[in-house]
Amino acid sequence: MTQLSEKELSAIKELLGEEELLIKKYQMLAEHAETPELKSKMTEISSKHQGHFNELYSKLS
Repeated sequence: MTQLSEKELSAIKELLGEEELLIKKYQMLAEHAETPELKSKMTEISSKHQGHFNELYSKLS
């Protein structure tokens, strides 16, 4: 694997934080959803952001 620069590491760290926030936000929205359809959509979006988080995190190993 190639070495990441400090700037790249910083950007990945920032993106990880943003994705983590989105995961939590959509999980909370799913918990408070009033319809099964809305709950399902919010859970789907949360899972998508979890995938983004996992992909970014894998760049650090």
